[in-house]
Amino acid sequence: MNIGYARVSGNHQNLDMQLDALTRADCIKIFQEKATGKRKDRPELDNMLEMLRPGDRVVVYKLDRIGRSLKHLIELVEHFNEIGVEFVSLHENIDTSTPTGRLFFHIMAALAEFEREMIVERTATGSEAARARGKNGGRPKIDQKTIDKALKLYDSKTHSVAEIAKITGISHQTLYRYLKSRSKKAEK
Repeated sequence: MNIGYARVSGNHQNLDMQLDALTRADCIKIFQEKATGKRKDRPELDNMLEMLRPGDRVVVYKLDRIGRSLKHLIELVEHFNEIGVEFVSLHENIDTSTPTGRLFFHIMAALAEFEREMIVERTATGSEAARARGKNGGRPKIDQKTIDKALKLYDSKTHSVAEIAKITGISHQTLYRYLKSRSKKAEK
């Protein structure tokens, strides 16, 4: 069974072109979504994934309609492969039921893996160079005077957390972390 997935990024956009193409591709069911591709929570995509059975074909108008990123797209296609589902992108003319379509995705997966390894290598090299220059990375330490001042201002109940953060230069989260740490010490 051909199952379509159509997505546009915003409510002001129109799905008609994708729906027409998916209908011409004999999609029995078409899942429609109006959500940015960056969002992880796409309920219609999740519904489609739950519905898939071996022998189904997922059809999209374009690759960028289904995947948040190249990595996500490859993960989806690998998932489809694992459960016996083919994948078709009409615009790019990709069909994983063909040897050419499978080759295309193997090449994409290899390139994505290569890019991940390059990022790890560049990060390690950059960290090593920074350490050689005496920089250890991470957040700068907050001196005890600043912490004490922030806690004293908090205890005075004359300033809001936002005001304390502005006065001392520490974030809300950092102030709350020190307050939590202080109350744990008091409990002991």
